[in-house]
Amino acid sequence: MSRIIAIVGPTATGKSALAVGLALALGGEIVSADSRQVYKYMDIGTAKPSREDRTKVPHHIIDITTPNEDFTLATYQELAFEAIADIQRRGKLALLVGGSGLYVRAVTGGLSIPKVAPDPELRHKLEERAAQEGYQYLYNELQKADPSAAEKIDPRNVRRVIRALEVCLTAGVPFSQLQQSSPKISTLITGLTTSRDDLYRRIDSRVDQMIERGLVDEVKGLLDRGYSPELPAMSGLGYKQIISHLKGGTSLEEAIQRIKFETHRFARNQYAWFRPKDEHIHWFDIREAPLEPILSLIVQFTSSRGDNLT
Repeated sequence: MSRIIAIVGPTATGKSALAVGLALALGGEIVSADSRQVYKYMDIGTAKPSREDRTKVPHHIIDITTPNEDFTLATYQELAFEAIADIQRRGKLALLVGGSGLYVRAVTGGLSIPKVAPDPELRHKLEERAAQEGYQYLYNELQKADPSAAEKIDPRNVRRVIRALEVCLTAGVPFSQLQQSSPKISTLITGLTTSRDDLYRRIDSRVDQMIERGLVDEVKGLLDRGYSPELPAMSGLGYKQIISHLKGGTSLEEAIQRIKFETHRFARNQYAWFRPKDEHIHWFDIREAPLEPILSLIVQFTSSRGDNLT
């Protein structure tokens, strides 16, 4: 039975930094579970690990595609399993790290994902309907087609709503029927958390740092490379708001405030994926220096004979 460590939790709780510390202490390597860090040229806005950290510890599934290429959950799952198998063949410990709940579940939950290829024409039609009639229209359609999937998707996340509808309409398979089988990988899941006020302060500080590091120039560089503002990759937090600023829709100050507000909302949604009361997640408050207790828990997990430590 393969064993991995997963580090989850909302944005800005220090998952990447903790993972590097654990990897250095345990001889591990990091497998990213972030849906945005897969894209090249998008470093600041996705909060990618620094070059220094990536030199210290090998990181996998980062910078593997360009913003104009489709990247599906099925593709991610395949790459993650390949990376984990390679790490373990070399006698290393794999640490799955990130805040994209569906990506984490695709690995730890043994999801069987419908192999439905993107349908550009259908997506375009759905995007046009969303533009004409609003995101709520598409969400209502998803509620009719697959109410179980609709319950787990934010109506304003048009990209995910369209993908769920795409699966339903193209394959005739409800998106919610990502059948959960017995996990192939025994996983210890650790979660990082903090108070709501502290989390918001951390988010706001990180957004300010992104601006100082050159987020505006990063977005301008993407546009100069010819990447369309309409690409799904360009709709991520930070990029969408800065594009609006560059096109004259908002001032920089307004864009920054919008990024902070939307990131607060995103963090709340992440807690919906990684529920604090989930008995399978060992939660640690980041204000209480969790490195040592997490290390102790990992040592106990890797030396135990059971499949999971809960």
